[in-house]
Amino acid sequence: MNQWLKLAGAGVALAISATVCAQGSVWPTKPIRWIVPYTPGGITDNATRMVVQKVSEQTGTTIVVENRPGANSMLGADLAAKATPDGTTFVTVIGAHAANATLYAGKMSFDPVKSFAPVSLVGIAPMIMTVNNNLPVKDVKELIAYAKANPGKLSFGSSGVGAAAHLITELFKQVAGLDMVHVPYKGTAPALQDLIGGQIQILVDVPSTLMPHVRGGKIKALGMFSLKRVAGAAEVPTIAEAGGPPIEGSTWVLFLAPAGTAKDIVNRMSAEVGKAVNSTDIKSKFEQIGIEPVGNSPEEAGKFLDDEIVKWAKVIATAGVKPEQ
Repeated sequence: MNQWLKLAGAGVALAISATVCAQGSVWPTKPIRWIVPYTPGGITDNATRMVVQKVSEQTGTTIVVENRPGANSMLGADLAAKATPDGTTFVTVIGAHAANATLYAGKMSFDPVKSFAPVSLVGIAPMIMTVNNNLPVKDVKELIAYAKANPGKLSFGSSGVGAAAHLITELFKQVAGLDMVHVPYKGTAPALQDLIGGQIQILVDVPSTLMPHVRGGKIKALGMFSLKRVAGAAEVPTIAEAGGPPIEGSTWVLFLAPAGTAKDIVNRMSAEVGKAVNSTDIKSKFEQIGIEPVGNSPEEAGKFLDDEIVKWAKVIATAGVKPEQ
């Protein structure tokens, strides 16, 4: 009887131990490091901080955001790719990550797909086209006509080669059949300054950055790269409504973990992110900065990233875009 009790007790102990191990693997017991490959204060950083703060509140887990800008987001992505996949490191990526897969193919120390486990697509931010006040056009239809009548004379800025703003404008050029010159900048701020000053004529970027200057009368908004009007900038028509082709173009916020991170941790984080993104307060904050909330599954996020890589690879190849040296 005593031997049986010992065996039974051992069995119970093993069962409890297995349960504890399983529970321990479900969620990190240490603070989480969240890498943002961009400077503080931008739309990527702000959206990340909003969501992870909510996740922290929901789970009681400490999440520390670490800004590691550089190399068109590749510095931060590299740090995340090489981190121990124990559920204590995550990274935020945007459209540049999908473009880098083509622009820097074979030149990165990590694989933009295989080095990561998708967690969730947090949200999509449609881009807006703006022009200098002195450009004699009032809508996209007139811009296309003006550009065709003046090939090579219009210039458009962007925050850098391979940025969503750059590639969306390249797509617009290709679909509309235009000849315009790209002027890359080290960020949106200097590009916006030159747009206002007339050194460039066109700039595409997120509404949260450009709309204050539109409403202040410093630049003109021609159209939104979306199929429907965007909350927070509802006075701006879509590109199609303004007489252009029905093009969709956006940047987005997507969460990844290092490849090899336990599936139950990835699924739990995805569920917590989805819950946070679809909360009333986050939805309201996202609307203010022009982000359409998503919060989908790891599988859906992975397919979205794959599709974006294919989409922008075609644009890059057609435009002959080369990476910055």
